[in-house]
Amino acid sequence: QVTVRDALNQALDEELERDERVFLLGEEVAQYDGAYKISRGLWKKYGDKRVIDTPISEMGFAGIAVGAAMAGLRPVCEFMTFNFSMQAIDQVINSAAKTCYMSAGSIAVPIVFRGPNGASAGVAAQHSQCFAAWYGHCPGLKVVSPWSSEDAKGLLKASIRDDNPVVMLENELLYGVPFEMSEQAQSKDFLVPIGKAKIEREGTHVTLVSHSRPVGHCLEAAAVLAKEGVECEVINLRTIRPMDIETVEASVVKTNHLVTVEGGWPQFGVGAEICARIMEGPAFNYLDAPAVRVTGADVPMPYAKILEDNCIPQVKDIIFAVKKTLNI
Repeated sequence: QVTVRDALNQALDEELERDERVFLLGEEVAQYDGAYKISRGLWKKYGDKRVIDTPISEMGFAGIAVGAAMAGLRPVCEFMTFNFSMQAIDQVINSAAKTCYMSAGSIAVPIVFRGPNGASAGVAAQHSQCFAAWYGHCPGLKVVSPWSSEDAKGLLKASIRDDNPVVMLENELLYGVPFEMSEQAQSKDFLVPIGKAKIEREGTHVTLVSHSRPVGHCLEAAAVLAKEGVECEVINLRTIRPMDIETVEASVVKTNHLVTVEGGWPQFGVGAEICARIMEGPAFNYLDAPAVRVTGADVPMPYAKILEDNCIPQVKDIIFAVKKTLNI
């Protein structure tokens, strides 16, 4: 078993070793081993040129990283939390995402922006947003959102090797969680293809689609519902943009019911996009009930724990949504 933290560390280590153009920069990533210890040991191994501590200036170091990518390097830019990426959103959207298009394909920007995304625990409204819908909205970016250790390692390696800017939305509460990792996933050539969802559990009655930490909640809900005779198919999106809608469609054709689950806000969210795509596509005719969204509450995140718990989708909320859509 390997924790998500160790899987990410492994991926960074392997890619730094494999390609000398790869370097990591961000606040506290070097001497301190990273705020979440993702970059533990890398500064000692690779030195100041490859693992770079930056000042607390997201717009500054994100801009430096984008420029380095345009000049042929492959930077990995860590935000201590994606909430701080709002300081650098101009660099991410206007500089990184649009340059390949605006240069008619002559300038590639092979950069990865990564760090924890979504609600952590007890950090209140300014540190608890999910940015999947924000960045998933923008053409020119690829956006990935891992759940398990295999997702984390495979997607980070694939993102570093990709010639496009990739936003990698991790989850702080998953960093210490151990997952089974196959022999294949331990190899240095292991990649998870960007743009491909994974069916985590087969089922016949309802399709649950999720990404990041709520995938675990969906699997827990599916285990509870299975005891009541309801078989849920759980899809781990893994990539927000480009979205693997074909896998979702195939599942809906099989189960005839759809529930989407996410930690972000409801309006213009990832679930809203999935519902729209299903409605516009061939799977709509197979739905036996309206698709249902389970999302974070439509409020800034409260600080009090009991309110926070009620703002984040829980297993009971998923079970309630499934029973509602199945009319049981």
